Amino acid sequence: MNEWEPKTRLGRKVKRGEITTMGDAITTRLPLREPEIVDALLPNLDDDVLDVNMVQRMTDSGRRVRFAVTTVVGNRDGYIGLGTAKGKEVGPTIRKAIDNAKLKIVRIRRGCGSWECRCGNPHTVPFEVSGKAGSISIDIKPAPSGIGLATGDTAKSILKRAGIEDIWAFSKGHTRTTVNYAYATFNALKETSRMRVTKDQAQELGIIQGGKEEQSQEAEGSE
Repeated sequence: MNEWEPKTRLGRKVKRGEITTMGDAITTRLPLREPEIVDALLPNLDDDVLDVNMVQRMTDSGRRVRFAVTTVVGNRDGYIGLGTAKGKEVGPTIRKAIDNAKLKIVRIRRGCGSWECRCGNPHTVPFEVSGKAGSISIDIKPAPSGIGLATGDTAKSILKRAGIEDIWAFSKGHTRTTVNYAYATFNALKETSRMRVTKDQAQELGIIQGGKEEQSQEAEGSE
């Protein structure tokens, strides 16, 4: 962090300590162009490589091989990012994909939208959301506590790093296409923050946006 010299307005605000949470950084609506910002505000990020695809191309000089990598990052507490990158070597390409995922990190809503549960804890999605990418579409529905992540491995990796513990998921299309499956899930999670929620609904469904600690700090500040 001491060696990092920010080049953007948002980065300088973070370095000076004017912005201390990822939620505040997103609220500023300033563009997120430095992965070091995410490293500073979300130091406990977890990442996973979802797909490594080798692409071969014939040229006049011979066969050229490049790698396409898709990765996911998340703090398991309301923040999730998905990124892709292409390169000649696997290692540097994975690191580039992780940085790209950090630059696309979003804040999602969690709650207890299952009529079978109503526990008030943010363990699932607050309401049904849908996402689409390519030929794949996915519907994510609230599930009662203890069900777990009833979905495929790709979606499970993303949901787990977003901090969601229980869901029902129904997908259509060629789900073996890992990249589209991942982006469909990611797009569905983004919908949780786009839908309008009243204060009564938020209280009834136990909805929080972002991290639990961050939410409690906002609640104390509003009192």
